[in-house]
Amino acid sequence: MIADVTVTEKSFGPKSLMSNIRFSVDDAEKIGVIGRNGVGKSTLFGILAGSDKDFTGEIIFKRGSVVVATQQEHHDVGDQTVLQYVLAGLPEYADLSHIMETYPETMGDNLKMIEAYTEALQRFDDKGFYQIEEQIERELDNFQLPNVAHKKFSTLSGGQKRLIEVVKIMHSDAQLALIDEPTNHMDYIAKAQFIEWMKNAREAILVITHDRDVLREVDRIVELKDGGSDSYKGNYDAYLKQNAVSTGSQMNEFEMIEKRIANLKVKVIDYQRLKEKSRNPGTIQKFKRLEEISRKELAELQAKEKPTFWIDKDSAAELNYKVANQYQKFKARNVRIDLKSDESRSKHILLSARDLSLGYDAPLFEGINIDLREGEAMEFRGRNGAGKTTLIKAILGDTSPTVYKGEVTVDKQVRIGVYEQEVSPTYFDLPLEQAIEQMYLDRDLSITTTKVRSLMNDYLFTEGDGKVPIRRLSGGQKARFQLITMLANDPQLLILDEPTNHLDLPSIEELETALSKYSGAILYVSHDGYFRDSIGGEVLLIGSKA
Repeated sequence: MIADVTVTEKSFGPKSLMSNIRFSVDDAEKIGVIGRNGVGKSTLFGILAGSDKDFTGEIIFKRGSVVVATQQEHHDVGDQTVLQYVLAGLPEYADLSHIMETYPETMGDNLKMIEAYTEALQRFDDKGFYQIEEQIERELDNFQLPNVAHKKFSTLSGGQKRLIEVVKIMHSDAQLALIDEPTNHMDYIAKAQFIEWMKNAREAILVITHDRDVLREVDRIVELKDGGSDSYKGNYDAYLKQNAVSTGSQMNEFEMIEKRIANLKVKVIDYQRLKEKSRNPGTIQKFKRLEEISRKELAELQAKEKPTFWIDKDSAAELNYKVANQYQKFKARNVRIDLKSDESRSKHILLSARDLSLGYDAPLFEGINIDLREGEAMEFRGRNGAGKTTLIKAILGDTSPTVYKGEVTVDKQVRIGVYEQEVSPTYFDLPLEQAIEQMYLDRDLSITTTKVRSLMNDYLFTEGDGKVPIRRLSGGQKARFQLITMLANDPQLLILDEPTNHLDLPSIEELETALSKYSGAILYVSHDGYFRDSIGGEVLLIGSKA
């Protein structure tokens, strides 16, 4: 065992986030950490990494274990280059390099220093550090970050920094690696390389992810919910089956509690009436005691929060009649995505392109042909930088890409909804309620306070969330705001750029279900194999390396 984790209390002000987190990590074990947005996954990683010590519990690591983690914030990196940043994050590299560089000048005949220097040379070789710079540059190139090794780390984009964090972890040679959402900015080839490394890595790995392609390759899944943790042996598919069974049992228990609460309420009233009608002091005391006992048990049961119940749609379809009815009664709230599903599709062409070649200083691609009709789906597939985003920009009317050949035509009457990975800076500093209202007004769409509140409710925002600036929302909350933005104008054509990034599993499934019934056209880019299988459609390969 590499780690034993117990967190009995972690709070933010009056809000308790964790109260019963318990699990262990075995040597070389690969564990996926999942949970609804906001349950505390990143907070847990902060505790495990040692950066958050404000909790009650105990984290025990195997003696001598080296723990490394991807960083979310990058302060005080100064003028470090990417290569320097990665090397600085490798356990032992800095210390060994210091000994090798400085000891020859000062050790003379000092046997202790000579011995330390000799051991450092051997250790440096054993760790493969003589070839490390070349390996790191090759890995950066694999993740489509060529020629960045000697650039200042601070000048890179957030997505590039996230990829570099993954490269740093891959070369750390630690005993336990904590990796937070590693594939969000990877294309499908880079992701396949990451998954292959993860499967064969010697270190134990805890990975926060809702990427089902990654979860399909783990040994175990730990789910955070209702302040606690549940552990499931096996990969994502095994988790779905086990979750359906355990959720059925939990619903039975909760239903029995509800029935017990109803019975206790009746008993309290009965004992109170019997006490009031009695004239014998002994009898009065008897009913008073029974009433107090019932009230105490009732208060304890009512204080228990309703558990979170979620079963994936395929498993839910196989539930027996009784459990299916229970699930409909108790299932957790999910986002409500309203898409038109009218089957009377005109099938007229909404988007077309003929022998299209686009680029900036030079063509990024050529020979692109598109005919996209209502009710159809098309996937743009290609490596990062192949031109997928450039093509989407041209479809949306951006004239900055140069048309080297051909043309792209969009139906002038079509309403387009766009899901983008980044929130527009226009709304970044606005509170959520105001951002929703402003977004509608910017599009000349009618909006009322009631409509804003209804949208917030549909997308699982609380009244308190409405006062929070967009920039301070979590990744999952920003993603739900982007869904609201995409659907505001009742679109006939949806353009989705990596829509599953930051969404939790139930929200991803709800999106897939809504899109499967959608009557309009869908154009999408996704690295999620499950999502691609669900949406389907024609695959348009963009770029020579697609």
